[in-house]
Amino acid sequence: MIRAMTEVPLHQLAHGRAGDKGNTSNISLIAWDTECFQVLLEQVTEVSVAAWFGHRHPTKVTRYVLPKIASMNFVLEGILDGGVNDALNLDTHGKGLSFWLLDMPIKVSPALADRLSNQTY
Repeated sequence: MIRAMTEVPLHQLAHGRAGDKGNTSNISLIAWDTECFQVLLEQVTEVSVAAWFGHRHPTKVTRYVLPKIASMNFVLEGILDGGVNDALNLDTHGKGLSFWLLDMPIKVSPALADRLSNQTY
């Protein structure tokens, strides 16, 4: 019997950091291990990240993959409402955007979901 995939928040597979420059946010995802990184490669794409941040209206999303360190970097252009000097939002630097990305639902096998739920980092 094949068990259906399970949905987990992205933070169970990776941790992240965010930075900014002008109206552009830079979000890095670092997988907890190589199995998690393979899932990230498949599901955390330019298209899925653009959709997840759709409410912020990014003009362009670019993904850079760094396989030797099991991580990826996303550059989201036009997402900071003009940047630090122009934005009226509460997070003009976009530091909290990595937390929003880490909440994105990801489909994993039941076995991986079980392993991740029992793992501490």
